[in-house]
This record gives sequence, structure tokens and C-alpha cells, in this order.
Amino acid sequence: MLRAAAAGVTLAVRAQPGAKKTTILGIYGEGAAAQLKIAVQAPPLEGRANEALIAFLAQTFAIPKNAVKLISGEVSRSKVFLLDGVTLPHAMAVLAVKIRI
Repeated sequence: MLRAAAAGVTLAVRAQPGAKKTTILGIYGEGAAAQLKIAVQAPPLEGRANEALIAFLAQTFAIPKNAVKLISGEVSRSKVFLLDGVTLPHAMAVLAVKIRI
């Protein structure tokens, strides 16, 4: 789900668009294929769900929106985001609080 990268960390996400509110639901899958499951209030039209995910991840990790980059999965429920400038220990600590891992 989280992997160290040269510029920060990558985060694998499983999006569930069209939800009542944007929130972390838990972990989808197991092991190396695990993804952070996030319900997204925005519909999956014209990139709105991706924009909502970027805003939500920026808020969750306390980084600017331009530091969150979608690197794969633009039209898929499975996505990978780069969190620029975030360290792996910091990302793990944030997620530990949010999903109690």
C-alpha cells in the first residue's frame, strides 16, 4: 500500500466513487497488493473523483494539493498516488491513526 519513492512515498488506493461522504473505509486486499480503500463523494465523471481524492489525501497528510500526484489508474478504481515530500514513517503514522493498523 505504501512504498518509499525518490520524491516521497507512493500510496495505492481503491476508490469507491459516489459515496455519501469522502472517508477512509479501511484496507482492500492483502500483502503487497493491499490498497487503502477510500469512499469518494464525487462521481466518477470528468475526473471529479480524482480531484476529490487529491484534495482528501492532501488534507489527510497535511501537504499542498500540488504535492499529490496521480501516477496511475486515472480511469480505474485502483490508483497509485505520489505524495511528494512525505516520508514513509510519517505516512505510516498518519494511516495508523486513521485506520488503526
